[in-house]
Amino acid sequence: MEAAKAKDEEHYRDELSNVDKKGKRLWIFPKKPKGGYYKARSIVAWALMALMFAGPFLKWHGHPLLLFNVLERKFILFGFPFWPQDFKIFAVATLVGIVFIVLFTVVWGRVFCGWVCPQTIFMEMLFRKIEYWIDGDWKQQQKLQAMPWNGEKIRKRTLKHTLFFILSFVISNTFLAYIIGIDELSLLVTDGPLNHLGSFFALIMFTGVFYFVFAWFRELVCIIVCPYGRLQGVMLDKKSVVVTYDHVRGEPRGKINKKEAQENLGDCIDCNLCVNVCPTGIDIRNGVQLECINCTACIDACDEVMVKIDRPKSLIRYDTVEGVEKGEKWKLSGRSIAYSSVLVLLIAVLTFFIVTRDDVESIIVRTYGTTYEYQGKDKISNLYNVEFLNKTFKNKEITLKLENNDHDEIELVIIGGQQFVAPPGEQSKGTIMIIIPLDEIESNRFTVPIGVYVDGDKIETFEAGFVAPVID
Repeated sequence: MEAAKAKDEEHYRDELSNVDKKGKRLWIFPKKPKGGYYKARSIVAWALMALMFAGPFLKWHGHPLLLFNVLERKFILFGFPFWPQDFKIFAVATLVGIVFIVLFTVVWGRVFCGWVCPQTIFMEMLFRKIEYWIDGDWKQQQKLQAMPWNGEKIRKRTLKHTLFFILSFVISNTFLAYIIGIDELSLLVTDGPLNHLGSFFALIMFTGVFYFVFAWFRELVCIIVCPYGRLQGVMLDKKSVVVTYDHVRGEPRGKINKKEAQENLGDCIDCNLCVNVCPTGIDIRNGVQLECINCTACIDACDEVMVKIDRPKSLIRYDTVEGVEKGEKWKLSGRSIAYSSVLVLLIAVLTFFIVTRDDVESIIVRTYGTTYEYQGKDKISNLYNVEFLNKTFKNKEITLKLENNDHDEIELVIIGGQQFVAPPGEQSKGTIMIIIPLDEIESNRFTVPIGVYVDGDKIETFEAGFVAPVID
């Protein structure tokens, strides 16, 4: 009996909030949110959107501040250019990102989804606001949805979807500018789309995708597509901070009736406002669920009701499941501090790799398939291939010098006789020869230190292997 009751209470985990029993999608009409958390989220969202839309126009020394040109394998992050040869940094950054997501979610839940995720920000702070402005609040939207196609409905639908498409176009331009650069994107206007078909088709494709996502797909991105939402089931535990309902305090729920005693009822009056404001259509009172994006709309709605009925706020709040069950106020635990410290350490390591990266990457190796050659009767030479990759936006002059060569017995000769100049983002290759007098050789294998100088500053020292005849 108890098992059957528990199973019935958990039925919500066997079905989605926006799909009926026949598999047909149920369109969600969330009530317009308001409250302290909503105001705070709005400030964060508008600040992030301002940075995002301004980003392509921000430049550093004539180059974009941010660029993610996958096609040309060119990336710029806060003024630092990165090339395919910086793969090890990308590998470290990917590892840091994965660990960061796991540890951050374990400690802080899906705060990212509700406060920072572009999908949530665009949907709730742009497209949803347009919808409220044109269609009205949730009741008016439901009425409009059920209304036959008359003049009012056609006018509102046309206006709304026109604005949706324009906004999608603006967002697409911004995203494309981060990929190809604002200067390249502006050529679509000055030269015409026909002269830049690749960029034009990309712009149209992005626009179509964004329009489809925000006009129709909506919360399904978070519920079905986004892997982060799926992963939360294995990353969250009872100590993770999530938006949760205090069932200990709220149950058993019931309507307020002034004529009857309510000593046996909890603080939840079953007003359903927490469900009405949810953009994914769930009932937070059922517990932690995959569809919850921690947007805090239910917190604001519940707090407003608690104030009206003269009950303490935070019946729905940021807390841990363990904290609710034990009635303890959440506090930063040792585990949370440890995980957060690991996150800070990982970010510091990645920052160190980026800051200490050399402007020029150099390689000096003995020419494949060669050994030594006699230069006259008293000298031996080895050939070496050299490569230099310039990771900056300026030409770099590269000089090679023999280190610890006080008496000039050892010579370094550049085949071709000219210094190396590496253009921005390109390689400079060449061949050098090291010549050593026989009377200076004490072994048939040893190393020769070669200093690499870029624009007069030493960046590293290579120990070049040298092969000589066996000494009797």
